[in-house]
Amino acid sequence: MDWYGSVFEMIDMRSFSNLWFWIVLAVVWSSASHWVLGVPFDMVARAKRSNGGQAAQDLEDLVRINANRIWFIVEETGLWLAALVSGFHTGMALLGWVYGVEFAQAVFLLAFPMSLVGLLSIASARRILNGEGQGEALWRRLRIHRTISQFIGTISIFITAFWGMAQNLVVQVP
Repeated sequence: MDWYGSVFEMIDMRSFSNLWFWIVLAVVWSSASHWVLGVPFDMVARAKRSNGGQAAQDLEDLVRINANRIWFIVEETGLWLAALVSGFHTGMALLGWVYGVEFAQAVFLLAFPMSLVGLLSIASARRILNGEGQGEALWRRLRIHRTISQFIGTISIFITAFWGMAQNLVVQVP
C-alpha cells in the first residue's frame, strides 16, 4: 500500500463524519458571535460599564475604523465581490447537490450563512457611519448585529447538523 492510500485510510475524508469539520463549524460561529464588526463583544460590555469613559472612546474609535474599512471595500470592489461570491456559492451548490460532492456541500453550508453575516456587517457599518456611531446608539447597533448573527448561526448549525446526520445515515462506507 502506498503512502497516499494509507493516509486516506486513516483519515475519513467525508466531511460530515469528520470531527474536524464539526470543530471548524463551532469555531467559525463562535468567532462570528464574539467579533462584531471586527470588535470583540466584551469591549461593548466594558464600554457600557464605563458609561462614557476611555473604554467607550476606544470602542467608538475601533468601530469607526472597522466600519470605514468595510464601507471602503464595498465602494471599491462591491460589484466584483458580489459576482465572485455568487459564483463561488453557485459552484459549491452545483458540485454539492448536482454532482454529489460532500466536501462542496460542507463548504457551502459553512460559506453561505457567513455571507449573510457579511451582508449584515455591511448594513451595520452603513448605519454606524450614518449616525449610530456613538454612545447608546452604537451599543444597541452592535447588540442587534450580534443577536442576528447568533440567530443565523443557530439556524445554520441546525441545518448543517440535520443534513450531516442524513448524509451519514445514507452514505455506505466500503
